[in-house]
Order: sequence, then C-alpha cells, then structure tokens
Amino acid sequence: MTNKFTFEPDMAAKTILMSREFNAPVEKVWKAHTDPDLIAKWMGPKPFTALIKKWDFTVGGIWLYTLVGPNGPGAWWTRMEFTAIDPGNSFSATGSFSDEEGNDSAPDAPRTYRDVSFISLEGNRSRLDTVIKFTHDETIKMFAEGGFKEGMIACFDQLDELMAAE
Repeated sequence: MTNKFTFEPDMAAKTILMSREFNAPVEKVWKAHTDPDLIAKWMGPKPFTALIKKWDFTVGGIWLYTLVGPNGPGAWWTRMEFTAIDPGNSFSATGSFSDEEGNDSAPDAPRTYRDVSFISLEGNRSRLDTVIKFTHDETIKMFAEGGFKEGMIACFDQLDELMAAE
C-alpha cells in the first residue's frame, strides 16, 4: 500500500506543509522520531545516513546532526533546538546551520521553525503533519525546489521499511 504524501510549499508565506501517512500506530512513528538510534536508521536518503552528535530531547535541548555520504560527513551541520514537546502528540523546534560543535552560524542566518504533529488514524495507522516556516526567501526556495521533497519521500519510505521490520 502506498502511503499518502503531501508536500505544499507556500512561497509567499514562506512555509512548507508536509503530511505523510504510515501503516503503523502513532506510538511507533513517535518513537522513530524521538529515539536517536532509530532516527539514524531512516534519516538521509540512501546512500546517506545521519550522524547524530548530540541529542537532548527536552525543551531547550539540542539535536546536532549531519548527513554522511560516500565521501564522508557533509560540510554543514544542522542544529535543532526543541521549543515544545507534547509527548506522543507533537514537538516543535528551531533549526539553523551550525559548525560541528553546534555553534550557531550567525544571529541573522536563515532559520526554520518546525511544528511536527502525530495523528492516529483508523486501522492502527497514523499521519505525520509537519509545518516548516522559513525566515529567508532563498532558504524556502532551496527547500521547495532543491530536492528536499524527493529526499523526504526516500526517508519516509525507509521509515516504512524500518517500522515493518520491528
């Protein structure tokens, strides 16, 4: 069964809405998004994998990661600071590029604000809704037109495989 995926950029509002259904209960999808060992198994379209250097899933906590490909780690790191957590239901985070130690790239650098919601569906299924807000036009353009959609489709397909195996 192909799971429904929606990717809706709104360039004027500088937002992207992503929605993806899964053949798994919310608890399983939540765990796959909040357990760093599981995240590393599905995040990053093949041949990339996620290298998680720091994981503190608390309000104010930091998630620091990069993608590792055939030529090694990427040149950039992503720093996400969790701003709200409703266990089993949702979390929010502010994202920015950083160095390998998690130092913010610059105070006026592009930021993303993510709200991620986990919704139960009939038949022991679930849906993940993500709203990403951008501070810069160039950044949303890069995400909307630069392969992010295809990368997320690949990641979510890998997440389907992971959840089916558990």
